Amino acid sequence: MTTPRNDSQIKVITGNAAAAIGAKLARPDVVAAYPITPQTEVIEQLSLFHATGELDCELITVEGENSAMNSVMAASLAGGRVFTASSSWGLVFMYDAVLAVAGARAPVVMVNVNRETPGIIAVSCGQQDMISTRDSGWIFTIAENCQEVLDQVLMAYRLAEDYDIQLPVMVHYDGFYVSYLSEVVDIPSQESVDQFLSILKTQPERTKLVPGQKLGCGSHGILGGYLELRHKHVSAMERSKAKFDQIDQEFMDQFGRSYGGQVEEYCMEDAEVVLVGSGSMCGTIKSVIDEKREAGIKVGLLKLRMYRPFPSERIIESLKGRKAVGVVDRSLNFGFKGGPIYTEIKAFETQMGGAKLVSFIDGIANTDITKANVANMIDMTCDLAAGKDVPEVTWVSYPEANEGV
Repeated sequence: MTTPRNDSQIKVITGNAAAAIGAKLARPDVVAAYPITPQTEVIEQLSLFHATGELDCELITVEGENSAMNSVMAASLAGGRVFTASSSWGLVFMYDAVLAVAGARAPVVMVNVNRETPGIIAVSCGQQDMISTRDSGWIFTIAENCQEVLDQVLMAYRLAEDYDIQLPVMVHYDGFYVSYLSEVVDIPSQESVDQFLSILKTQPERTKLVPGQKLGCGSHGILGGYLELRHKHVSAMERSKAKFDQIDQEFMDQFGRSYGGQVEEYCMEDAEVVLVGSGSMCGTIKSVIDEKREAGIKVGLLKLRMYRPFPSERIIESLKGRKAVGVVDRSLNFGFKGGPIYTEIKAFETQMGGAKLVSFIDGIANTDITKANVANMIDMTCDLAAGKDVPEVTWVSYPEANEGV
């Protein structure tokens, strides 16, 4: 066990700045990205670090997001440590390259600053971009606040480049609510980050392109070999669950901060009803839970930190035996009545010891997940636990939807 270091700096910075600092501390060899609201500040910060000599890397200023992802994929396959960032339309524009990176098992690390996706044009928060790419073969994690953004970027490199994993990792955080939020952040020293990442140097060297040597990447017509590669990819995704829990504990040993790994539990010891959430909403949910607890209501929060692979075992363990569970989604699941995270948890309903489930959709487009909304969700979940008639799906900020309008 490593003794936590005391050589960190305390600064008030934005979530975007935290992402940029986390990337800088990881010492990437290549950074390539294209600006898009609300991610632009990440690239501005990295460009400043590069211009002042704080970041020693190849900074590629590309003409679009697709080129950014292709650039870091090539650099990663050549053995380099890489970083990129995007959001919403930018993530959609690089989608074909996102799939190629996953298929090549290139350990690319990027941040995606959650924002509504094309369709109805909305420059506002929502996790629809994350949902639109959830089955691309990447590992997805979700950060709640500025400190966790920085910490998750560092953990992402440990996870992506681990010899037993070798998969790309996308760190998500809510646009506008976290990207531009300024909070106190404990910034670790370069020496301590180097020590945290140094274990990667002791592992076997990963497969990479070497001039003069043969290596197939994205080869066509491999038929039976394709099945083998896909199975190994899925197996690596499953291994990443326990690995993420392990990395979280090692992060605690190094820096004195732990988040619980795949999921974080808040006031769950004796909780009879539970809200499940992710991202910035969890801070609001925690504050309302504190108030409800003072009123004698046994309510808790299960926060998802890993979304792909889906932490089903940890979720079942946490929710088993609860009276009722309300799942809060900041995105839509077209073709299903409930939100996407709700729908996935509902698949395990029979394994949760009788816990009843209800879906809440809130915080999409320009709507905020307010304390009043959270209190309403908790009250409805308590009603469900008491056997009262509660709609399966509630659009919290759009009551007309609940009336069938």
